[in-house]
Amino acid sequence: MDRTFHQLNRRRLYDMMKPGSLLLIFSGKEVIRTNDEYYPFYAHRSFVYLTGLTCKEAVLMAVKDASGGVNETLYLLPPDPMAERWTGKRVSPAEAVERSGVETVKTVDAFDKDIHTLLAGGHYSMRTERPEYLYLDVYRASAGERLFPSHDFLRKCQVEYPYLRIENADALIRKLRLIKAPCEIEAVRKAEEITKEGILAMMKASRPGMYEYQYKAEFDHALGQWGPDGPGFPSIISAGQNNFCIHYYAYTGQAHDGDMVLNDVGAQWDHHTTDVSRGWPCNGRFSPRQKLLYNCALATSNHMFETVRPGMKMANIDRTIRAYNAERLVEAGALDDVKNVGRLMWHGGAHHVGYDVHDVVETPETIAPGMVFCIDVGIYHEEWGIGFRLEDNLLVTEDGCECLSAGIPRTVEDIEDVMRKA
Repeated sequence: MDRTFHQLNRRRLYDMMKPGSLLLIFSGKEVIRTNDEYYPFYAHRSFVYLTGLTCKEAVLMAVKDASGGVNETLYLLPPDPMAERWTGKRVSPAEAVERSGVETVKTVDAFDKDIHTLLAGGHYSMRTERPEYLYLDVYRASAGERLFPSHDFLRKCQVEYPYLRIENADALIRKLRLIKAPCEIEAVRKAEEITKEGILAMMKASRPGMYEYQYKAEFDHALGQWGPDGPGFPSIISAGQNNFCIHYYAYTGQAHDGDMVLNDVGAQWDHHTTDVSRGWPCNGRFSPRQKLLYNCALATSNHMFETVRPGMKMANIDRTIRAYNAERLVEAGALDDVKNVGRLMWHGGAHHVGYDVHDVVETPETIAPGMVFCIDVGIYHEEWGIGFRLEDNLLVTEDGCECLSAGIPRTVEDIEDVMRKA
């Protein structure tokens, strides 16, 4: 993504904001892993979407005045030779301007003073009156999730600047992120290519007796040849009975002869991730029951790629996947009644992807060109000991859709052929 992409994202966001408002988007802080060790920093995706920057403890501030004019400022950590000796070079103001297109860059040391000057009586050097509205992204996936800098700032405002009327920046950004720009779609295509290399590496290395962590090592090694970004989310790689844990991360199990290997993985490229699932027998040969169930999932997936087009109800995507697969399972003799499909299908079949693997977008009523979401068909037959999912990424086009992950082997014949030639 170049600076014009991020500039356009901000302009579209500013256009949706009310006159006389202040926007604050925080990049986030490092999270302690143990003692004095931190997890690798991962910037808030909406901050990256608006600025192209991935640095920690940064803030994007934008003030929209009564006439609609906008002044924007980036606040960054200042140069610190000692800190940079330990943890690497910090982004410079010039680099930040080049990447984001924000012309005014200050250090975070100036943030509190600037905010107080602005909110206590108007920032006259910026030719704007005191804002009436404050836009913050204070979304949390659950009530128990940790607080972010935006939550801390909200609490501060409730005490020091209680007259501010809080607006939901997250709701606006979700609207923007729903339709992917051409450069975003190209990034997803590249991520698909890299994901393919990782999945092929696992298929070719697969054999009875192989441990899940060895499959993961094959995937990570393949992705590592393309750069340091690696997976876009923690890889789900399991075998045998572990396939019945939908989000499995232990990697300690062993694939025994006849077991299915399940993977739900995705590379990221230029901040965009994919989400692809494949299942295969570790010995490279589908048993009759494995083949039967897999072909039910494949027929369902193919049906979706043949029928999805602009104007369809988004809510009907998952319903159609479930209903169509239920019919295939009954026809195959794997299910007694379509009403009992919940015994074999345990989760939804569609979610948007992009900057996040479960992308933060406004759920649309109807689908439109430029949307990218998954077609995910999971079958978990505990009685037969077979669990897997077939998940592909779908791009909605002007008159239909495209399977972005079609190049990753997805038929019984193609999977067996890859594994036989390994």
